[in-house]
Amino acid sequence: MVAFVASCGAASALVDLRCRRVPNPLTLAIAVLGVALAATRTTSVSPAQALGGLAVGLLLMFPGFLIGATGGGDVKLFAALGTALGPSRTLVGAALALVIAWRRKRLATTIERAMALVSADGALVREIEHPARNNRFAYAPAIALGALAAALGL
Repeated sequence: MVAFVASCGAASALVDLRCRRVPNPLTLAIAVLGVALAATRTTSVSPAQALGGLAVGLLLMFPGFLIGATGGGDVKLFAALGTALGPSRTLVGAALALVIAWRRKRLATTIERAMALVSADGALVREIEHPARNNRFAYAPAIALGALAAALGL
């Protein structure tokens, strides 16, 4: 499980750092492989736990997507990695990912911009998503590190 989470997390982080997005084929492949590993009993996560991890990942990240704090690829990546972690470790991974984002000094900015977007009823979308500014936070590295720490039991 650790090798799977580490390799998938690293690949996703590299893609996100380069392109500022996590593509659907990558997240789908991670989710399918996570469930397949659980179904073949290759990991300690059962198929039900894999699906539970997927659900927890979606539930934790989707509100951030709704307010514009995270991208859809981040939501899908976290849910996909949840298939390898199961629900309880996915919760731990979420907490660790937030700490990592905070340590990178991007969490406050992300929350601030998200709140501005919500309070302006979408009027600031162009300002927040301005292509000439460093507004896009590559969250996949934080997700990958949080998931890896959770997989290692830290």
